[in-house]
Amino acid sequence: MNKVSPKALRQSKWTKANVTNKEKHFVITEVEFDDDQRVITCVIEAVMNNNQYSIDWCDLKNKDEWRMGWL
Repeated sequence: MNKVSPKALRQSKWTKANVTNKEKHFVITEVEFDDDQRVITCVIEAVMNNNQYSIDWCDLKNKDEWRMGWL
């Protein structure tokens, strides 16, 4: 399990374990919090083609899908 802090999400770098559409490396570009400091929006952007996807930030904890940093 990857240790992920919601406060450190913005501009963090990630590598997807299962590459699709040649998109392997990603950067978190947007994180929005509610009044209780819970993440309500998390947008990840592919470095290769700048495609953006809205994701559940908790999915980043899954080591089978995501690796911290660019590998």
